[in-house]
Formats: sequence, structure tokens, C-alpha cells
Amino acid sequence: MSERLLYVMDPMCSWCWGFAPVVKDLASRATRAGVRLDWVVGGLRRETSPLGEPTRTRILAHWQAVHAGTGQPFNFDAGLPEGMIYDTEPACRALVVARHLAPRRVAHLARLIQRAFYLEGRDVTHARVLLELAEAAGFARCCFAEAFDSAEQREATRADFAWVERLGIAGFPTLLAERNGMLALLTNGHQPLERLAPLLERWLERAAHA
Repeated sequence: MSERLLYVMDPMCSWCWGFAPVVKDLASRATRAGVRLDWVVGGLRRETSPLGEPTRTRILAHWQAVHAGTGQPFNFDAGLPEGMIYDTEPACRALVVARHLAPRRVAHLARLIQRAFYLEGRDVTHARVLLELAEAAGFARCCFAEAFDSAEQREATRADFAWVERLGIAGFPTLLAERNGMLALLTNGHQPLERLAPLLERWLERAAHA
């Protein structure tokens, strides 16, 4: 039997930032049961022009809603720096590279990217920022940079996006449970830990006795 959890997310998705404490707890529960959590990136936005003020205002309103609904902190004053092009592919690719080089560090890098974006007001669409964060997560900067720029990891990122699209996943965060290639949906969208923990525990119990 083969079981795992699949966390489908985007590091620049505000609801994924709101979900961060929940998925961290769920991953710990799964790990204790001998089930790993794998990260899949969804490609939330692929903008090509700098944010205009109306769009920035609308996104900050979403952040306010996430803050109100989850309690996660945001830096509303520094958020979405001027001139930022909201393209989440580079941040997603950074997690794909981390998954390739050291899967156990993906969660750490994801949290660093989220904190840099939502709390520190940093533009995590820039490679130099992502390389700094990868180094802080324990990756060798030169090795990470080489992989980040490689055609292989660009294609791996596109493959994640395509897989998510084929499944019809339209919102993040999404958490899937897989057993022997069969997928079960635990959540599509943010839900509190007290609602998801019992679902996960029941799935883990069935998996243990399958």
C-alpha cells in the first residue's frame, strides 16, 4: 500500500498563507503516522504588467478577508510594492526546485517566501529575493540558482500547473489524500484545523488498516 498527502498551493496565494498553520499541523500528524506530504504548485497568477492601484486595492481587500477569517498577520502598508508584476511562477518554481534538491526543506522555504511577501513587503517575483530566501532555508545558493534557471525545473513547474489544471482544481489551498493512485479530497479552500483534523485522522486510520 502507498499513501501520501498532496498539498496543492501557491506561495503567493493569500488563503494559502492563511492556511499555513493548519497544513503544518496536518503534516505533522501525517508524518507521525508514516505518511508524507508532497507539495504541488498551482500557478495562481501570470500577470505581465505592474499592478495598478485599483487591482492593488482589490487584492488588499482579499488580504483583509483572510486576516479576518484566519488570524494570520499581514503587513497591509508594505504589501504589494509599487511596480510589482504579480506573476507567481518564479515563487512556484522556487518550491519545485526545493522539492527536487531537498524535499524536506520545501515547507521551510514556502514559509520564508510567504513571510517575505505578506509580512515584509518584499517582491518575491524577483529571482534575487528567492535566492536569498533559499539560502536562508539552507540551500547552497549556487546550486539552487543553477537549478532555478534550468529548463528542466521550468518544465517541472509547468508540469505541476498542467496537472492541477487537468484535475480541475480551481482554488487554493487544496489538500488531497492519495492511496494506491486514488485521490480523495480533504479540502478545497481554507478550513479550520478542528474541522480537518478529524477527516485526516479517519483517513489515516483507514489507510493503516487497509
